Amino acid sequence: MDSTTFAGVGIGLGVAQGPVARMAERAPAPADAASERSAEEEAGRVREAVAAVAAELNRRADSAGGSARDVLEAQAMMAEDPSLEEAVQSRLDDGKTAEWAVHDAFAEFRTTLEAVGGYLGERAADLDDVAARVVAHLRGEPAPGVPSPGHPFVLVAPDLAPADTALLDLDPESPNRVLALVTTDGGPTSHTAILAREKGIVAVVGTTDAAGLADGDVVIVDAAAGAVIAHPDDAQLADARGRAEARAAAEKAPVTPGALADGTAVPLLANLGNSAGAAEALELGAEGVGLFRTEFLFLSAKEAPTVDEQRAEYAKLLSAFRGKKVVVRALDAGADKPLAFLNDAEEDNPALGLRGLRALRANEQILRDQLTALAEANADAGADLWVMAPMVATVEETEYFTSLARELGIRTAGVMVEVPSIALLADRALAHTDFASIGTNDLTQYTMAADRLLGSVATLQDPWHPAVLRLIEQVGAAGEKHGKPVGICGEAAADPLLAVVLVGLGATTLSMAPAALADVRYSLGRHTADDARRIARAALDADDAAGARAAARSAADPAS
Repeated sequence: MDSTTFAGVGIGLGVAQGPVARMAERAPAPADAASERSAEEEAGRVREAVAAVAAELNRRADSAGGSARDVLEAQAMMAEDPSLEEAVQSRLDDGKTAEWAVHDAFAEFRTTLEAVGGYLGERAADLDDVAARVVAHLRGEPAPGVPSPGHPFVLVAPDLAPADTALLDLDPESPNRVLALVTTDGGPTSHTAILAREKGIVAVVGTTDAAGLADGDVVIVDAAAGAVIAHPDDAQLADARGRAEARAAAEKAPVTPGALADGTAVPLLANLGNSAGAAEALELGAEGVGLFRTEFLFLSAKEAPTVDEQRAEYAKLLSAFRGKKVVVRALDAGADKPLAFLNDAEEDNPALGLRGLRALRANEQILRDQLTALAEANADAGADLWVMAPMVATVEETEYFTSLARELGIRTAGVMVEVPSIALLADRALAHTDFASIGTNDLTQYTMAADRLLGSVATLQDPWHPAVLRLIEQVGAAGEKHGKPVGICGEAAADPLLAVVLVGLGATTLSMAPAALADVRYSLGRHTADDARRIARAALDADDAAGARAAARSAADPAS
């Protein structure tokens, strides 16, 4: 049989080969039928099943760590959401079975979250997994999950639930080791892609045509090329094996600071959600932190944490990176991540509502407390502390945050570029602040008017799109004009080829999941500054994301 190549979006530079094992189909939805039990009996069954599922998700969270832990803990909280419990109970009171009540109530909430969009919209797909696990428990069936064929395999699935991605078996000695991951849905900013990158899994996502692969089919998963090759010949297998071995050898080489081939320094930093990942990030060669998300302190709290509580947590991270650059993002929450003490008012379109700096400004004491805690924490920790405001849209907001941060003891203050307006005004904004950091996930979402992780517009949610790249170029040019640093802290920085393009557009630092550092370091080291600008120009001249990616690949390796 001749080989066939399927195109998708590669995560990292890895390449792997092996037989396919497909994710099992979900069990059929429960029937809408009357229960033979009382509503009280059915309610008891639901409570027991939900508690068991939440406990299992929390157990996996404890084992997983990193971003996976955050996602799994959020799923566990979903399972026990009081609003969902009420919705299930109303169906039980109507005489329905526990299985159908759970299925229908969760489906209704999924539709609601999809309509809300933003952060809550991103959580909608997770509800399907939670519901399936609860229904499976009620039926006495195994929870849906990854197959165990008894040999190493390439997992092919429409997409993966966070609970599955978080604990994929990657042990080289395991008979059920996952060699690589192929999904037919999702994009480069999906949870599957983010967690695969964090765990260093060879993955190609959004490979629509891979839906036709069958169990046992031998494939090559080539993330660097964004391709899946089905039924490869001996020469293709040998080439892939050789590249995998060369990459493994490169990963074992001594860690060096990020730099281009001509010696131009490009510091490589880590994105972290709490202090627990500091040691691993340093071990993998992080030269500092380019994005420290502080939401973990706030999202599960009933009231804003005190200055003392915040200072203790920030000190843990800052001390781990003593003498190194640490960029902290001020609380990024609001209507799409509702906090009762910040803003829990319903909004028709929370992604465009009172969020980020807007919400903090409306509750300035929370912002003042956070900035005070950061300044005090660093007084003893001795890191090179930088603090940035999220969701800045205007020059006036830039001036406001920078002035307040300096008043409260922050020496280096900056803004995130996530909204096209501030990218277009970067020349003016950077005259009033110390640095800019581009959040490519949101910048892409707002530039393309495409809700992050909404499947129907996933093809538009791609940071390779020339419209997004041109905005980044404007920010880079403004940074160069004013002598101000311009960092990248979105998922785009973890794409090895796109990282080169971003440097060519004027980025001075790149921040990413620690597992992506080795691939990006290797990719940068293959190109000079002139190369990076030439490759970036090729991408800018394309008409769409696919064209930009192909043009950059051709410019980076003309022989390809």
